[in-house]
Amino acid sequence: MPRSRVTIREVAALAGVSHQTVSRVINQNERVSPGTRQKVLAAIDELGYSPNATARDMARGNTHTFACLSPNLTDYTFASIIEGAETEARLDNYFLISASAPDEDTFQCLVEQLVTSRRTDGLLVINPYTDQRYQHLPAGVPTVFIGARPNSETVDAVALDDRGAATMAVQHLLELGHRRIALISGPAAEDCTQDRQTAFLNSLSAYGVSADPDLIVEGDWSATSGFEAAVKLSHRSKLFTALFAMNDRMAIGAIRALRERGARVPQDISVIGFDDLPLASYFDPPLTTMRQDMFGIGREAARLLIRAVEQPDLPRHQLRIPAELVVRGSTAAISL
Repeated sequence: MPRSRVTIREVAALAGVSHQTVSRVINQNERVSPGTRQKVLAAIDELGYSPNATARDMARGNTHTFACLSPNLTDYTFASIIEGAETEARLDNYFLISASAPDEDTFQCLVEQLVTSRRTDGLLVINPYTDQRYQHLPAGVPTVFIGARPNSETVDAVALDDRGAATMAVQHLLELGHRRIALISGPAAEDCTQDRQTAFLNSLSAYGVSADPDLIVEGDWSATSGFEAAVKLSHRSKLFTALFAMNDRMAIGAIRALRERGARVPQDISVIGFDDLPLASYFDPPLTTMRQDMFGIGREAARLLIRAVEQPDLPRHQLRIPAELVVRGSTAAISL
């Protein structure tokens, strides 16, 4: 007769594996080796364990739920990150709740509602240094930062290699012969802006080119700010033959402004963006840009969070994901 009230942890102990592994076997997750699967099935048979949904949830000792807090849910890059994280979490039977936290107060409330009260097992935070929101993270809850350099090695994090990506972008323009290169940056307080601008200045210096402060204008990631920044650059009467915008939306706004002032892209001014939005190849001209694998970044973040939940004693990881230069019609060799 099967013994009553056998728990998943007893099965795990007999099989010599974690209770999470037993859960994967029960749920027919393919990410379990055949040998491990056989050990778990043998333990289930020996103990007479009969899993059901309620018993599984009680035995896990957790909710198998993650929360992802983002500055918004409409931005393409944020949405792609969340989709990647949700896809990866689902493979390990975790459910991902996503919520928009446009400001610090909202973030703090959501942490209380989703993490503290609902016992969420882990937390993904996109752009944790947008404001002081990182100071409201609950102690003892596994957390992964996305899109930022962590100020502590005790935090898991995954982000684009912003310096490497910006270096590739500027070098592309330099190799086309451009030396008077303008920059439309993102908000100065953000890590990615600082890293990309540092790479911009270092790349110019490596080619013996002095950066002109009058050719650097700050934007806010919107197409409107790109348009306005290009107008400011035009009014400063400083000649430039190329423009690096720190995202595709600002690049498109800048192209519109340049055209309205009679400049041709790329014949007069080359423009390179950053992100590779789905429509970038359909712009006029098709936009040269730095492609970010935001979906992949989301998946890596979810993997780090699952690792932190299931193996809390392992050291934390900070991952940097490389970008890819995609050359299209908005950049060309300088016209002499």
